[in-house]
Amino acid sequence: MKITVQSTKAVKPAYPGGVAPAGAPGVVPLTVLDKANFDTYISVIYAFRPPAPGNAALEDGLARVLVEYREWAGRLGVDAEGNRAILLNDEGARFVEATADVTLDSVMPLEPTPAVLALHPSGDDAVELMLIQVTRFACGSLVVGFTTQHIVADGRATNNFFLAWSQATRGAALDPVPVLDRQSFFRPRDPPLVEFEHRGVEFKPYEKHVVESHAGHDEEVVVQKVHFSREFISRLKSQASAGLPRPYSTLQCVVAHLWRCMTTARRLGEGQSTSVCIAVDGRARMSPQVPDGYTGNVVLWARPTATAGELVAKPLQHAVGLINREVARINDGYFKSFIDFASSAAVEKERLVAAADAAEMVLSPNIEVDSWLRIPFYDLDFGGGRPFFFMPSYLPVEGLLILLPSFVGDGSVDAYVPLFSRDMNTFKDCCYAME
Repeated sequence: MKITVQSTKAVKPAYPGGVAPAGAPGVVPLTVLDKANFDTYISVIYAFRPPAPGNAALEDGLARVLVEYREWAGRLGVDAEGNRAILLNDEGARFVEATADVTLDSVMPLEPTPAVLALHPSGDDAVELMLIQVTRFACGSLVVGFTTQHIVADGRATNNFFLAWSQATRGAALDPVPVLDRQSFFRPRDPPLVEFEHRGVEFKPYEKHVVESHAGHDEEVVVQKVHFSREFISRLKSQASAGLPRPYSTLQCVVAHLWRCMTTARRLGEGQSTSVCIAVDGRARMSPQVPDGYTGNVVLWARPTATAGELVAKPLQHAVGLINREVARINDGYFKSFIDFASSAAVEKERLVAAADAAEMVLSPNIEVDSWLRIPFYDLDFGGGRPFFFMPSYLPVEGLLILLPSFVGDGSVDAYVPLFSRDMNTFKDCCYAME
């Protein structure tokens, strides 16, 4: 598969009359939840069967939707007080047009290998916050690759922008309507009430950040895509929920199963502590709820922990119970405690930085989980139909587990599992095994 870039341009908001409305804000300060998130670029890939709209229509739709989502046409900088912010300078999103010399079917299904890096722009040295590549294949199929700055928005909010672009391209109303106000939802309480410990959880000392940022590892990390059928998931849930009044969720059961399998594959010592860090969306958990159309980050993390020996020796239900309790703990009170602490003078005084560190490439003995199971990626429709395939890009971070609904569309789940190559055969042997 040879990908040839035909053009690269900046697409700017297409305001009526050519200028932003008078009185429009010029700066959007990052919230404490934005700053707590990963300061890195994330890439995803969609594939569409023909017919697909032309590049000119896609570019026009992008220019129109950037009027409503100005952040994605801006740049990161600082506000008048020196706080990190999004500058609404309308410098534009990067739009790349490319072609492939093969039919899409000849390379499907796309696998999480370095080859897919050619299907989206690189975030290395990027100044744009949104970078898009549209690649036309010889058969007329279209692949759209997005690369976005995570500190601007979480997965749900970023997907809302993708949907809005597709809606604008086909002339539909934006749904959900974007909620651009970032300041009203996460104001600290007066007086503040810090009920939970956030040092060593969402924050760590700056000195530790410096040391870890330069850590490296020479061993090869490979990414294995695992498909869990609806029947396999049903058996997992039945086993994990036996004797309980209501079943555990698909997410919690699949994560518990993979946590145990990855721990076995890593051959951790029985007394070694291992945790699984699970992103928790606060939109519905906070009171009042944060609107679905909110455009920033509303994510904190649950961190259930066990020893490797306990995790593997005890039944699946034990691991799921650990996860369930910790996820439930990340509730409205926890989010508000975090906001109060993150807004306090303690963060600056103690020189604390976000524990979410994109420089960490090896998470063992721990695991980090990004669940995309409830994000409607397959609703994207530029006018020629929904995507028939979706995947994250190749991201060889050992222990970074990504879950998404399978493109089969029958309730099955795809898991992207990065491990050291030496551990992968053991993982494959146990990932489809039931107790």
